[in-house]
Amino acid sequence: MRIRAVFFLIATAILWAAPSAPAQSSSAKSSSAEAWNLPAGTAVKDRGPRTYRFTVDYNNANSRGEIFQRQRLTGEYTRGLPGGEVIWKNVTHGTAQGDVAPFAAAQKVDFMDGFRYRNDLGLTMAPDFFKSFPPMAVMERNLVWDTGMIEMFGQSYFDHLKLNEPYHAISGDAVMPGVGTFHNRDVVLQWVGRSERNGQDCAVIQYQAFFNPIDVAVGGMTLKGRSDYWGEIWVSLATKQIEYGTLYESVVADMQLAGQSAPQLVNILRIGTLEPISTK
Repeated sequence: MRIRAVFFLIATAILWAAPSAPAQSSSAKSSSAEAWNLPAGTAVKDRGPRTYRFTVDYNNANSRGEIFQRQRLTGEYTRGLPGGEVIWKNVTHGTAQGDVAPFAAAQKVDFMDGFRYRNDLGLTMAPDFFKSFPPMAVMERNLVWDTGMIEMFGQSYFDHLKLNEPYHAISGDAVMPGVGTFHNRDVVLQWVGRSERNGQDCAVIQYQAFFNPIDVAVGGMTLKGRSDYWGEIWVSLATKQIEYGTLYESVVADMQLAGQSAPQLVNILRIGTLEPISTK
């Protein structure tokens, strides 16, 4: 989809630069200007419950890039509920050894089934927000934080984004309750073009943040290192609903498990996709 958007931008630039092109009328110029400006001051339009499938693969490797284990989390996330609430259902967790073995039968994550809360990313940072989660359920917490992040990046910055201009959105520390700390060094958003998803005319927004220090201590395990993450989000121009989102994150860190005499260097690559499975 990124290639399609880039080619569209190049084609448009060539047409505008062509000396033989006829002069545009004032109405045509106005339409072109509107096409390349995001609608300002618009709210997300929830027309009832909307369910997404969020799938995240964890590829755990050593310093030489040899994958020793893969894990896959999949869950159904529904927004647009009364009171601005959201809910998780059918969350599963599967594991595979090495880089080619098939995943074992996925196990249902019962403590997330029916997990419901108000859709506010700030609330998820409260110390007791995940009180029903086991202490080691970091990947399950990530499902909540990642969906909130994708929605925030895709829906909250229309008024600031200009075509092909980087926007420095966030920097600073985030305290992850029961997990550790994460420092966003510099989150950069960029509106890179328009495309279509699910029959919707969409803005395509890229996000990236590199060299982010991370410090985790949970259940006797410590992890100290850095995170680089990036992705793309397709946002409906009519409703501001997320029509598709991707997440990539590489964590390089020293990890030490309880009982180990020394830490080991690990590289964890996360690949995630968020896509609607029912639309309103």
